[in-house]
Amino acid sequence: MINKNLKTNEVINVREDEQIDPKAVESYLRNAIKDLPKGRLEVFQFSTGSSNLTYLLKIKDWEGVLRRAPKGPINEKAHDMQREYKVLKALHPVFPLAPKVYVFSGVSDIVGAPFYIMEKRKGHLLDNILAADNHHNEKEFRDISNALVETLVELHSIDYRKTELVHMTKPEGFLLRQVKGWIKRYENVKLIEKMEVEQLKKWLLNNLPESQDSTIIHYDYHLSNMLFDSENPEEMTSLLDWEMSTVGDPLTDLASAMVYWIEDTDSDDYKKIRNYPITTKPGFYTRREFIESYAKKSGRNIEQMNYYMAFAYFKNLVIAQQIYFRWKKEYTTDERFKNGDVTVDLFLNLALEHIRRNCRDG
Repeated sequence: MINKNLKTNEVINVREDEQIDPKAVESYLRNAIKDLPKGRLEVFQFSTGSSNLTYLLKIKDWEGVLRRAPKGPINEKAHDMQREYKVLKALHPVFPLAPKVYVFSGVSDIVGAPFYIMEKRKGHLLDNILAADNHHNEKEFRDISNALVETLVELHSIDYRKTELVHMTKPEGFLLRQVKGWIKRYENVKLIEKMEVEQLKKWLLNNLPESQDSTIIHYDYHLSNMLFDSENPEEMTSLLDWEMSTVGDPLTDLASAMVYWIEDTDSDDYKKIRNYPITTKPGFYTRREFIESYAKKSGRNIEQMNYYMAFAYFKNLVIAQQIYFRWKKEYTTDERFKNGDVTVDLFLNLALEHIRRNCRDG
């Protein structure tokens, strides 16, 4: 039985500046998807996430999820809804945790931008499940940690050459392209010159490690993009937000996951920006334990993880800068983003710390 105290606050009424026209969406839905029930379409918004706009669509018992790009200027190749739709269409048959997609529309006058619609998966955010019930223990938290490692290893074990991703991706030179691409993204939203950022960019370009064999990567593998069974929290029911998924170096995926993984020794500021320090509870893996468990289960070499971690923090720095740029330019009025410059500096310092570790370890 689902815990009656479980908070289901993952959806909210649509924010005033992010409204979409329910009539236009319903008209499109009824032409694009067969056998929808009769009744009026209701539209809500998912409260989590700070990039793409994601809406819950409801017509009686039918539910779907609509995703579109955020408002404001968009960097080249970012927020590509058609690509994300194609990735999910290719992945769902071989990795069922990826949701099934229904339709894609490149017409911008329906919701203001191209969008796609996918199934609504059942499940809850892990921090909601664990916060609603105190009857959990350290063994269960270790089991959850282990399951998350195994799911990532499973994703990285899929032969991408047997999916349509082989026609959509370019694994050769992935890491160098990524580093250069994220540097370019930063330049596009830079508001002031920061000497430390310039030093970080130069170090990332000059210390590129030899890449691992390419695999499918999610590239945004963290708890806010996962749903879990409320009765069996170690069972993930869905892995969401495949916008950045591609084929490339799997250690970039591992590092991207670890910059979202909070442990008790992290600063209060870092715990605050992540907003779900559930993994600080005794029993959850530390980042080091997670990485070592991944290495053991996957057989991959992790000697260069300091580089991958520095790059992952730089990516988060850029994302924070993009969001802060949108707030400063008044493309969004979401008050969550007004102190984005502080978040940028926090990621910068963490990236620099891993450079120092790399120098000590090397």
